[in-house]
Amino acid sequence: MPSRQNLIGLWLLLTGLCLVAGLGVLIWLEGALQPSPETRPLLWCLGLAPTVLSLLVGWQLERRLFRPLRQFQVLLARLVASPDAQGDYPVDGWLQPLQPDLDHIREGWRQDRVKIREAHAEGAREAEKIKQELEALLQVLDLPLLICDRHQRLLLFNPAAAEMFHDQPGLGLGRPLSQLLPHPSLADAIRHLPDDGTPHQLLLPGEHHWLRCQLRRLGAYHGGALITLQDTTAALEHDQRWRRTLAQLLPKLRGHCGSLNSATEALLQVEDNPTFKQRLESAIEQESQALATQVEQLTHLVEAQQLSQSALEETWSNDLCSALKAQLLQHQIRLTPIGIPAWMKVDGPALLALLQLLVRQLSSLQRIDEVELEVLLGNRRVYVDLSWDGIPLSEQQLQQWRSLPLFDEPLSPRVEDVLDQHGADLWSIPPQQPGEGPRLRLPLPASGRGIQPLQRLSPRPEFHDFSIADLPAPSGDLASLPLQQLEMVVFDTETTGLDLRRGDRIISLAACRILNGRLLADDVFDQRVNPQRAIPPESTAIHGLKDEDVAQSPPIEVVLPRFRHYVGDGVLVAHNAVFDLLALQLSESGDQSRFTMPVLDTLLLSRAIDPSLEGHGLDALAERFDLSFPPGTRHTALGDARVTAELLLLLLPRLANRGVRTLGDALELQRQIEQEQHR
Repeated sequence: MPSRQNLIGLWLLLTGLCLVAGLGVLIWLEGALQPSPETRPLLWCLGLAPTVLSLLVGWQLERRLFRPLRQFQVLLARLVASPDAQGDYPVDGWLQPLQPDLDHIREGWRQDRVKIREAHAEGAREAEKIKQELEALLQVLDLPLLICDRHQRLLLFNPAAAEMFHDQPGLGLGRPLSQLLPHPSLADAIRHLPDDGTPHQLLLPGEHHWLRCQLRRLGAYHGGALITLQDTTAALEHDQRWRRTLAQLLPKLRGHCGSLNSATEALLQVEDNPTFKQRLESAIEQESQALATQVEQLTHLVEAQQLSQSALEETWSNDLCSALKAQLLQHQIRLTPIGIPAWMKVDGPALLALLQLLVRQLSSLQRIDEVELEVLLGNRRVYVDLSWDGIPLSEQQLQQWRSLPLFDEPLSPRVEDVLDQHGADLWSIPPQQPGEGPRLRLPLPASGRGIQPLQRLSPRPEFHDFSIADLPAPSGDLASLPLQQLEMVVFDTETTGLDLRRGDRIISLAACRILNGRLLADDVFDQRVNPQRAIPPESTAIHGLKDEDVAQSPPIEVVLPRFRHYVGDGVLVAHNAVFDLLALQLSESGDQSRFTMPVLDTLLLSRAIDPSLEGHGLDALAERFDLSFPPGTRHTALGDARVTAELLLLLLPRLANRGVRTLGDALELQRQIEQEQHR
């Protein structure tokens, strides 16, 4: 149906043509016929009759047909988008006889929806019962637990996991596991878990701790994995306390041995009863020597047995290199990993401490600040080579290093203890060809997995959402994904003014997330921004924000990278997106705050669906589709973003009815509307 402006223009044009033509005919007849005064009024009435008829017919059509048709169009749009909205637009004019049939269709549809809701509510009650039982069980579990789907998106996490990762923004339903635990070895291990549910152990280094992960394939339809986590830092601290206590005990034992020796010397000075004295001397001397020997053996045993073969776990060499690299930077030593990464079976914390000690000793000995680390896969061993620009190490130097303690503590394991634990040794290899430096080689146990090719993964929570597993893989072609299956981040900005290119800045940025066709209630980003300039009173009159409201807020240079991290791999959505997107782009300061993802605009989508209707602003659309702003939320970034999200969810079924089902279809529709506006 043509727009009202076009119809009115066509009507006025036709009436004007009739008037011009009628006047022209009358002027010609006046000159040709010379009518009498009695016939002139009749002649003029006949000449102006088409003009009057056009006015009457156009007015009648607008009143009886075109306006009812627009009302009918709004009624259908509202019925499709919001069937339960009250206060429907009644049709009148020549369409009024259709009202009973429309009422019947509408009421029948609403009754069917009531029955569906009742059935859904019954199913939801059962599901809620199961959910409560599951949550009650998970609430009492102290062990952090995660469940991901086959695409390694989080489906569930328990309160213990939320506590462990309380400061990590990557924790959230539907988020890639790689944002929470950015270890390629973990992603690779999950992909290669056996289908029979056999558990798999993995040790992951963190910034200040080590995480021991137990992975198990789940047999559920989503084909995901169960991950339990244990922070081994507390266990290591407990061991340290035990070693300190033992370290205090052993010197006392040595002191007793010294006392026995002193007593023996004193007895040697006793002259009475030489026979008894001789026997006593011999007994004390033998006991003292035996006690001293046993104490020394105990000391050596405690030092050597702190490391056990049972602590060897599969570790990805790149994870170890990342942790070692960070530690060496504190000593101004740059580590460069080279070669192909590989799996090895090692005691991660002990090997990390050993490598750090060797590199520091090497740096101190030869005054170097750069070392390369290469992992070579042998038959049954993995060779870890440290190479540098210097001279080869002597066997005498290596022998001295083998006796060094790993830590500056009593009873600390020595280098040779860690080597014995792994069945390894230290080899010095001179340069094999010109331009090559010397090497220090450690042959370590290899994992049965050997080398696995690593795939680069493309880079609030509700309690759990297993429907996430039904979504397509994150790495799929976004353009071909159905709109209902997209992860969409709906955002809005408030600014100091409307002239962004002349210095107006963002003062509030907020967003909410749509996942699997649902608006997540608690998953929001809401941050005020210090614009570092005054807020004009006319802008304050709209959004209510004053200078003092944002004075303590961070600047946009800090907020924007956080918002980019919140958006992740989602598709951006806004109402009149060209303004809000420009506000973001003018504030970009680097790759961490760059927005290159597709953008959907609810303003353009609404114009595409209802081109003949007037008013596509957020207020007009909210009134049309019975959407309400909670009190005080209009012209706030978060309030506008949430209503825009609800509007988008209402538009999606109508887009599908018009064949717009994928992101590519929606972007093409927006492009067409933009081209029409610029004509």
